[in-house]
Amino acid sequence: MPVLLRLSYLIDNINGFIGRSVSWLVLIAVLISAGNATMRKVFSVASNAWLEAQWYLFSAVFLLAAGYTLLKGEHVKIDIIYGHLQRRTQVWIEILGTLLFLFPFVGITFYLTLPQALNRITSGEVSNNAGGLMLWPVWILVPIGFALLGLQGASELFKRIAFLRGAGPDPAEGYGNGPH
Repeated sequence: MPVLLRLSYLIDNINGFIGRSVSWLVLIAVLISAGNATMRKVFSVASNAWLEAQWYLFSAVFLLAAGYTLLKGEHVKIDIIYGHLQRRTQVWIEILGTLLFLFPFVGITFYLTLPQALNRITSGEVSNNAGGLMLWPVWILVPIGFALLGLQGASELFKRIAFLRGAGPDPAEGYGNGPH
């Protein structure tokens, strides 16, 4: 268990660093959006490249921060019943949810999107829009983002198993604290 918890700590730090780093892309996307809107309204100059850059940045934030969001316990949960259960039962539900839903979803998505991303890299595919950008950078974000989410799922699984075995603290106590 100590080896898995060290691996968990490493994964947490990787996703923590990536999540904090890509959060700055939101500011860049907003500035591009404002600049693009200003250019369009004031000077009647439009740019598909700048519009696509906004979409790419939003995609990067959404995909690359999914693991960070899981780390922070911020994914949507419907806890009508869950919130009234004992903590150990909640942890078992989280373990089963990770094994039965998160891992299969991540695995299938990674398996289906990696070849698509690699095809777009080798073909050098670009947007059909006039002045559009290359497509492969945004496509490669999909398998990378899902890989990071899968790694964070493994980290969360390790922490929950350690908690149930009495070898680690309650993972929910770390939300918002620690090296994240």
